[in-house]
Amino acid sequence: MDAVVKKMPAVVRSGVGRGPEIERPSRAEAEQAVRTLIAWAGDDPDRDGLADTPARVVRAYEEFFRGYGACPLDTLSRTFEETAGYDDIVMLRDIDLYSHCEHHMVPFIGKAHVAYFPTGRVVGISKLARVVEIFARRLQTQETLTAQIAEAIDQALQPHGVAVMIEAVHQCMSLRGVQKPNVATITTRFLGRFKEDAGERERFMMLSRAGERS
Repeated sequence: MDAVVKKMPAVVRSGVGRGPEIERPSRAEAEQAVRTLIAWAGDDPDRDGLADTPARVVRAYEEFFRGYGACPLDTLSRTFEETAGYDDIVMLRDIDLYSHCEHHMVPFIGKAHVAYFPTGRVVGISKLARVVEIFARRLQTQETLTAQIAEAIDQALQPHGVAVMIEAVHQCMSLRGVQKPNVATITTRFLGRFKEDAGERERFMMLSRAGERS
């Protein structure tokens, strides 16, 4: 297939590009913040077992939140026009997802299902999983995450429709508060044909559950 690089629209919808432009603290300041939290929790940040923890936590945060440094629209910019007229659903099911809730900064873990109806051009399927990864590696609610993935695909590809479903277990509910483990939260976002046509929504839901019956 011949790849065609498409320029992104000049106006980017809020929340679907790179992370916010802010002045970030230095690494030393971040490590000191971790030391403060350790002391606040009641332990000695200078004892042997914790002396290197601030540096390790900061390195872990670089990995957990690396999505702030990437732009989902750039990821979706390289598309392919040679599709032999294919115009049906393109879907990725069971994309592993690891994110952090913005309310308590603890993980929620689950899977995402993503689909779209192409309009003459498609994107490499790994790029859809990459978009999920970029948004997941930021702080937000699951509802926002679901909406951002759908909006980014819609803006970049301008398809006939987009569908996103996320099913995840939130550790802030499992480990604190009501302490109910293994309760799944399900969120969906439908745009275009998926929003307008109940039959297509049902087909998306059926396809997303197909693996459970195998």
